[in-house]
Amino acid sequence: MTDPAAAAPATTQTVEELVRRQLATALGGRRGMLEAAVPTIAFTALWLTTRELRLALAVSIGAAVLLLVVRVVQRSSVQFVLNALFGIGIGWFFVVIAARRGGDEDDQALAYFLPGILYNSGYFALMAFTCLIGWPLVGFMVGSVTGDPTAWHADKQVVRLCARLTWLLALPCLFRAAVQGPIWLAGNADAIDVDAAIAALGVLKIALGWPLQLAALAAMLWLLGRNRTPVSSTSV
Repeated sequence: MTDPAAAAPATTQTVEELVRRQLATALGGRRGMLEAAVPTIAFTALWLTTRELRLALAVSIGAAVLLLVVRVVQRSSVQFVLNALFGIGIGWFFVVIAARRGGDEDDQALAYFLPGILYNSGYFALMAFTCLIGWPLVGFMVGSVTGDPTAWHADKQVVRLCARLTWLLALPCLFRAAVQGPIWLAGNADAIDVDAAIAALGVLKIALGWPLQLAALAAMLWLLGRNRTPVSSTSV
């Protein structure tokens, strides 16, 4: 008689392996992380050293375009460079609004950081909501691979795992908003020196960016390494 365990395909994956793979794809690996960080670093460094807002924006856009050209020449995915350009574009839009309202360069530079704070607040609220209603966002990563976007929800063990992973993914967003939000509000209300607020936001945008995301990813990988949930258990 054939041993059922021996008959199982050698390529059978676990939920943990699928989530690890999907996370790597979503983050773009080291190169994707670098491409997302370079324009922000360029903007912040130039603003802090030259105080020239348009120069800082132009160089950050130029850096992103250069990275995009390299990707196109290499015929590789441009997703992460486009994400960076989109972020810069949103920041530029907020700068334009501040300028049209009569804001000086300090006000405009402060406006540049607002979209990031709003994004992190909104993203945390979304992920927390999906966990609270029992449909954690990470679960849909599993569903996108298994072919059924909701079958994973039938397995309580998978739901618990995905909820924990979603909370870990959400915590950096909460931390960024909780730290940067009060500084932005204080700078905007002149409760603290605007230059000091802009400098702090620039440094924090870098320090709380990929380093914090990598810490969360490390915690997620540690959690994923503790269990081996067969993918078949989600296909109910």
